[in-house]
Amino acid sequence: KGEAHGDGEKIENPDTGLYYDEYLRQVIDVLETDKHFREKLQTADIEEIKSGKLSRELDLVSHHVRTRLDELKRQEVARLRMLIKAKMDSVQDTGLDHQALLKQFEHLNHQNPDTFEPKDLDMLIKAVSTRYN
Repeated sequence: KGEAHGDGEKIENPDTGLYYDEYLRQVIDVLETDKHFREKLQTADIEEIKSGKLSRELDLVSHHVRTRLDELKRQEVARLRMLIKAKMDSVQDTGLDHQALLKQFEHLNHQNPDTFEPKDLDMLIKAVSTRYN
């Protein structure tokens, strides 16, 4: 999504180049629909975000926001599984460990594929900040 510009046109945010860019953008968009979380995000400094302090605010967002985040996480896990399956099919090696492949995706907690928890937000933030440090 873009940000509104002074004359009403939208400016597109640049692609981050991350393979989970769409997931990241969707999570941010959903979190920003919660007034309390949006205020915390706007007042937080970069160290609060990186340290995981902001992730703990996830427990205070509305049920609707949590439900939407859970749905986004399930979609992302399904997308990653499809990528893994495509990789496995291309290699034709059935001896690959599905869980070991999931571990390489550091932007979400693969051990809990159904719900979006503070740990998921923390992992997403750390994955993005690691990429840009």
